[in-house]
Amino acid sequence: MTKATVVIITLVLYKLLLLGIGWWATSRNKNETDFFLGGRGLGPLVAAISYSSSASSAWTLLGVSGIAYVLGISALWIAAGSFSGMLVAWFWIAPRLMRYSRRHDLITLTDVLARGASGKVRTAIIASASLIVVFSFTFYVAAQFQGAGNTFASTFDLSMTSSILIGATIIMVYTMLGGFWAVSVTDTVQGLLMALTAIMLPVAALLALGGWDGFTDGLRSVSSPAQLSWTGENAGLVALGFAFGSLGISLGTFGQPHLMVRFMALRDDKALRQARVITICWYSLVFLAMLFIGLAGHVLHQSISNSETIFFVMTESLFTPLMGAIVLAAVLSAIMSTADSQLLVAASAISHDLGLGKGSAERNLLVSRLTIAALVVLAVAVALFLPEKIFSRVLFAWSALGAAFGPVLLARLAAWTPRPAAVLAAILAGFGLSVYFYVLPNTPGDVLERVAPFFASLAILVTFRQQEPS
Repeated sequence: MTKATVVIITLVLYKLLLLGIGWWATSRNKNETDFFLGGRGLGPLVAAISYSSSASSAWTLLGVSGIAYVLGISALWIAAGSFSGMLVAWFWIAPRLMRYSRRHDLITLTDVLARGASGKVRTAIIASASLIVVFSFTFYVAAQFQGAGNTFASTFDLSMTSSILIGATIIMVYTMLGGFWAVSVTDTVQGLLMALTAIMLPVAALLALGGWDGFTDGLRSVSSPAQLSWTGENAGLVALGFAFGSLGISLGTFGQPHLMVRFMALRDDKALRQARVITICWYSLVFLAMLFIGLAGHVLHQSISNSETIFFVMTESLFTPLMGAIVLAAVLSAIMSTADSQLLVAASAISHDLGLGKGSAERNLLVSRLTIAALVVLAVAVALFLPEKIFSRVLFAWSALGAAFGPVLLARLAAWTPRPAAVLAAILAGFGLSVYFYVLPNTPGDVLERVAPFFASLAILVTFRQQEPS
């Protein structure tokens, strides 16, 4: 069989598995809590791996490896930012949010943000948060489609349009069928595939380079001084800005609705403790592996047209056609399928938060599924007609959501009670400043875009806070 034939067969089998999971999960959806939170019964393995794969996927496999290929070892700062954000999320936010959401019977992150507000201000908070979610996730989902579409188009004799449409349709179908359970279980399958690849590919690369000494010697011989520096081309205050900007990626973690719902859906404290350990192991393995792939790829392939394809270039060059085809097919599916979490959260924003699905349980689920379909169409259009680097697109959406929602969430869980008007102002200021700094010329490490909006939003909440009665 040809490589293309093997990839197609593997993809078909994998997609049938995903659809089967979606069909299985359909019977578990009796109400909103089931569809959006899995009945708050998420176990440690599914919680940890689905969180990890939803937080990473295309931007880690393609973006982090690609940025390491270009920047060199200074890309470690980006991994450090992601890792530190994960630690704060699992050790400080997770236990508090799990208990807070149960105590007040909250289903979505917007429920948490708007709690305590009433009247026109509450309506404005919910509407603003919902629109920000839909806007940001349109670009987030488009990045997933674009990453896989580029690779499909280069692997098969397919157009970019056909490549994106095929994957988007499959994702839409199983997300609409199974809701949170389908998304979480399929994300777990994908996360385990990513971890397996994160073991296989670096080992193959290290063998091709003749061991660790071959890797380090090769890296020194092909890299510029900036690529071997911990701060790249930056020095002095600029280097400090680069480091803080890269570490500032951690702040975005605290406002991601598709990650926070994992904490709200956890089964109990025991599941939380076990999930922490699994998540730390997964992050350590996958992020370090992708950094290594980018660096090793620079040694083995010094001239490629698109740095974000180094993962696939390495897969093709290091594995046999059969093994390479299977890995390629599995990882492509994982990349595209990570969009499911964002689709589900966007559906909850329209159906639950904005109240368009009020009425019977059947109406609620229908509105949610129609929202998923509409967002898929919009994200496909963005991927096809507004192409951009995956890394840049994901980090914009990540930072904007973090700055808009993260400070308010931290305030709620720290038992502050800012005035409802301050909550609305903080959300709008965080998101608005993120967009403003995004369109300006880049600063070292994009420090203004990733840090300033978050702390501006936080400052508003600190200024107008009072201690919440117990």
